[in-house]
Amino acid sequence: MSRDSHHAFDPHKHLNITINPDGSCTRHFAFPMVNPDPDPSPGKLAASKDITINQETGLVVRIFRPTNLPSNDNTVARLPIILHLHGSGWVLYPANSPANNRSCSQMASELTVIVVSVNYRLAPEHKLPCQYDDALSALLWVKKQAVDSTNGEPWLKDYADFSRCYIIGSSNGANIGFNAALTSLDYDLTPLKIDGCVFYQPFFGGKTRTKSELSNFTDPFMPVPAIDALWELCLPEGVDRDHRYCNPMGYMTQKEKIARLGRCLVIGYGGDTVVDWQQEFVSLLANAGVRVEARFDDAGFHGIELVDPRRAVALLNMIRDFIN
Repeated sequence: MSRDSHHAFDPHKHLNITINPDGSCTRHFAFPMVNPDPDPSPGKLAASKDITINQETGLVVRIFRPTNLPSNDNTVARLPIILHLHGSGWVLYPANSPANNRSCSQMASELTVIVVSVNYRLAPEHKLPCQYDDALSALLWVKKQAVDSTNGEPWLKDYADFSRCYIIGSSNGANIGFNAALTSLDYDLTPLKIDGCVFYQPFFGGKTRTKSELSNFTDPFMPVPAIDALWELCLPEGVDRDHRYCNPMGYMTQKEKIARLGRCLVIGYGGDTVVDWQQEFVSLLANAGVRVEARFDDAGFHGIELVDPRRAVALLNMIRDFIN
């Protein structure tokens, strides 16, 4: 990329967004959002329903349950819960996008789990830490369903195993998931138990350019100027790229707390622009004494599972192995 083409590259155009004078964002996407489908009729992977869990912020979770529920001697077998945080680049996609709806339905069906997908607020209208607050609210709401004997959400009360909850996040959703797992240690979640976390292609960064950022500077999917633009849109004023919202090393002071996390699985690809930051994140976990499994494939790029069905299947299999 020549010096001139650096100047000519418009990251907002690449991301298909316009930033308005009032700071809000217009997202120029043509796809329709997917409505929930609460009817578990044959032929469907999963049934889903939306629940507003915070009237003030408008926070909605979408719950997915498999169409076919396994049973043991006439009683329904209890299913693990996945608190799911989708990848949005902080700015781009809500949880009811077709891609996320499809992947949550597949997860519920293939892994035989209850998925609670969090439709966290998007930047720039809502800067960090709003997304962290929404994830924690969702986790505390799940706990509440376990102890609310009269008004608990039936799909959780009737089918879920509250002692086996997993936090699974993709891209910036993995960043959110890590923060939620860490913050949840300040709360009594009983009887809910976080049994592990899966961080898929966690989206982190920092002020210093890494090797993978320099070698993938003009990556067709995740060029560095677009990544810079996304961080600029989500970080609150006065917060730079070395703050823990962005840079995993910002968590170094919380090493003792990180050590209390349960099992973690981190998945990434060698061709990902931010893979070096993902490796830093793995080091942070390992150095704190976390039981962390890192699975990095040299071939692959950020979001490959969205365009390569075989990678989507491989991802589900890795999650299944981890849960079981």
